[in-house]
Amino acid sequence: MKYEIVHTNTFYYDNYVDQSMNTIRLKPRTDECQRLLSYQNQITPASMTKEHIDIWGNNVETFFIPQKHNFLEVKTTSIVSIQRAPFIRRIDYSPEMKSIFHSQLFHDHYLYFLHDTFYTYLEKDQIEEAVTNIGDIEDPVQFSLELMRYLHEVFTYDTLSTNVNTNATVAFSLKKGVCQDYTHVMLSILRARGIPARYVSGYLYVGENSALVGDSATHAWVEVMAPGIGWIGLDPTNNVEALENHIRIGTGRDYSDVSPLQGVYRGGKQRLDVKVSVTMLMHN
Repeated sequence: MKYEIVHTNTFYYDNYVDQSMNTIRLKPRTDECQRLLSYQNQITPASMTKEHIDIWGNNVETFFIPQKHNFLEVKTTSIVSIQRAPFIRRIDYSPEMKSIFHSQLFHDHYLYFLHDTFYTYLEKDQIEEAVTNIGDIEDPVQFSLELMRYLHEVFTYDTLSTNVNTNATVAFSLKKGVCQDYTHVMLSILRARGIPARYVSGYLYVGENSALVGDSATHAWVEVMAPGIGWIGLDPTNNVEALENHIRIGTGRDYSDVSPLQGVYRGGKQRLDVKVSVTMLMHN
């Protein structure tokens, strides 16, 4: 699949802002299943960006606007090609996989993705509630699939119940939220089971008459490290494996590592308007 993604963030300030320093993570990644064919940003007021790769391998751009301004618009246009084959449900938990999963080397290598963060913290009884409903499944891949299904069934997708600062504890107690909340809750339970898991930020292509939800802004899902195989994407909001409809921007421990736009400015309050358009250009 080949897609064009147009993503526009517009900040409106109550008063003129003296200056602002901003960081964006909006450039899709290139990996073994996804190729970034083109990317450009348009920033108003005009500003040049400086790019670097962060500790998680994400593309990060920073820019500074020195003059007074009462709005800021960041528009990015990306063309991405994806070819990702489904195979997760055909994985057998072999003795070799089990040996890798229980090894100290495996644990140490993925240590960053085994610990809680502010966003992914759950109370012990919340974790036990989920595991009790799922069952004690030894196979980490099968457990991940069942957890994805469980969260999809017990949570209600609700854009008004949480906000960007809501953590997993609150989202789990509400049993409501958006893709960010589903993802943080799933990460917490997986990590409590010793399964390395990371947060993925990206875009979702829904197309016509699709049951998928989460395409109005950036989307979020989970990647699980399957021992001996690699990272596998799972989307608890939609109860699907993350395949050709899922366009990856960045990965990290939680939302704070992959936040699309962060900034510091001197001035009053702000209002943000976000528009995302994902268009299929062609089938591979």
